[in-house]
Amino acid sequence: MKQATVYMLRCADGTLYTGWTYDLAKRVAAHNNGTGAKYTRARRPVTLVYAETAADKPAALRRERAIKRLCRDAKLALIASKES
Repeated sequence: MKQATVYMLRCADGTLYTGWTYDLAKRVAAHNNGTGAKYTRARRPVTLVYAETAADKPAALRRERAIKRLCRDAKLALIASKES
């Protein structure tokens, strides 16, 4: 069974983008190629700064939504907590 992953990217302009995927490496490459998402297309290159696995697609979608609701400082704290 495929492993769902929720991820955050830091765009070239410093903004953060959150998404989910079954194939993280392929998805990050797609963002950098300009085929990943409309938001990241004009903000390349992007760098993966955070990733966490989810049990399945519904769990990944819930977690993605929860992360997107966070303020920027909370997102940066989440990124920092994974780096430690």
